[in-house]
Amino acid sequence: MKLFAWVTVVMVAFAANSVLNRAAVGAGLIEPVAFGVVRLWAGAAMLVVLALVLRGGLRLGGAGRGAGVLGLLAYIFGFSWAYVALPSGLGALILFGMVQVTMFAGSLIGGERPPLLRWVGAGLAFAGLMWLAWPSGGASGGVWPVVSMVIAGMGWGVYSLAGRKASDALGSTAANFVIAAPLALLPMGIHPGAMTGGGIALAVLSGAVTSGVGYALWYAVLPRLDGAVAAVAQLTVPMIAALGGVLLLGEPLTATFLMASAVILGGVALSVLGPRYFARSSSGS
Repeated sequence: MKLFAWVTVVMVAFAANSVLNRAAVGAGLIEPVAFGVVRLWAGAAMLVVLALVLRGGLRLGGAGRGAGVLGLLAYIFGFSWAYVALPSGLGALILFGMVQVTMFAGSLIGGERPPLLRWVGAGLAFAGLMWLAWPSGGASGGVWPVVSMVIAGMGWGVYSLAGRKASDALGSTAANFVIAAPLALLPMGIHPGAMTGGGIALAVLSGAVTSGVGYALWYAVLPRLDGAVAAVAQLTVPMIAALGGVLLLGEPLTATFLMASAVILGGVALSVLGPRYFARSSSGS
């Protein structure tokens, strides 16, 4: 029961990143670039503390570090820009679907040969994303917010692929944040944008708590979860984000969003869980 409670806390934390970002930049409390920079620095500070306490130190080098840092920067800024216009749940859904599609493509490039069900699942998820991104679909605010979230999803997918090479997920994440934080100041210097106390507070909360502490908790519970359970748990994040947007920000919940959600999340579930289910069924028979 305790494990279920901690997993629930982590999923809520991940979903809260969407609600916090939308609440800050959507309301004009802070510019997207500034939100991303503050979030990165707050996350880096928290993760360094956690790495020192839990690991006894921090190593900045390691396999896949360059790709991880670049992927993190693409995620952070794409995520922030997208929520100028996208509702919380819709943004989380596009992000989640694009991460899965990117990781699928990365596996192909890496020489893996996925089974048929994984192809079908990835195709369904991509079709659902295209449905949302189409002008007559569920996306609001124009094309560029959707493009920004697609970039964010690709960035997080690259980040996740690079993270497969890490022996210490928490230490690797802390190192990526520490290296990315000063690099993020470059666009900040070009376009600092307006900031309010409320916007900064939301960015710090997103970086230090729902990102930094959230990632640390996830890496703590992940070894105790079956891979399939972990995958299913993450399917709840867009729905939690959508609920948070409806309850806290007064965002609408449209029929198109719900139907596209079913297609995208169903495709991801089929891609992740389908091959395992049939492998177990075959071995059982």
